[in-house]
Amino acid sequence: MRRLGSVQRKMPCVFVTEVKEEPSTKREHQPFKVLATETVSHKALDADIHSAIPTEKVDGTCCYVTTYKGRPYLWARLDRKPNKLAEKRFKNFLHSKQNSKGWVPVEKNNKQYCWHSSVVNYEFELALVLKHHSDDPGLLEISAVPLSDLLEQTLELIGTNINGNPYGLGSKKHPLHLLIPHGAFQIRNLPTLKHSDLLSWFEGCREGKIEGIVWHCNDGCLVKVHRHHLGLCWPIPDTYMNSKPVIINMNLYKYDYAFDTKCLFNHFSKIDNQKFGRLKDIILDV
Repeated sequence: MRRLGSVQRKMPCVFVTEVKEEPSTKREHQPFKVLATETVSHKALDADIHSAIPTEKVDGTCCYVTTYKGRPYLWARLDRKPNKLAEKRFKNFLHSKQNSKGWVPVEKNNKQYCWHSSVVNYEFELALVLKHHSDDPGLLEISAVPLSDLLEQTLELIGTNINGNPYGLGSKKHPLHLLIPHGAFQIRNLPTLKHSDLLSWFEGCREGKIEGIVWHCNDGCLVKVHRHHLGLCWPIPDTYMNSKPVIINMNLYKYDYAFDTKCLFNHFSKIDNQKFGRLKDIILDV
């Protein structure tokens, strides 16, 4: 399978959009909706959308793995202006990194990015990743992946304290967060690129119980459609992601890892090789 594109900027909608003066169902206090028309956008057609790979748009926050201080690091979207000291500290480094504008490295003890920090271990250079099991596409797998294997990839951080937790992961007492590589969940039986067909697919298919679709085009271009573009609600009660069983496969027995007892890696090591009916059934009873 070819390497899919990474998310470095806002993605355009696959359809031409129009603004309707009705209260938004996506953003509170927004007095308008952005809805898809039935016309496929020129950008999508120019990128040869019909030969693109459709994947599930996952509802979380975007992350990026690249080097920092000579080691693979998780980077977060910069959601507020850094203070003068941080700005000075990263200034030269950021200038030297292509595509780094808008990203900040996730330091171990940075409280602002504590949920990002919970899914990486810099001592052992590992990340907690959710993806399909390599031998069974109907099975999800949570595993510890070397950060070096994720270099220059973007991923989505999902979990208890991200975007209202649409997938129902963990609990307030025992928060749970995971990384999903962008493009990890390919859509196999998508209908033709027609507004009405996609609307029916989102409303009537089990596979359509997702936030949206991201098409990975051959030229690296990414285009999307969100349920809200079609006038549909999100979040929804029973997501497709929560309809699949999930297995824990930390695969750490070869190494002598001494994790902090409170960290997610340690909790998952305790339930290694266990299988759960769905993601929301995983309770880290610590």
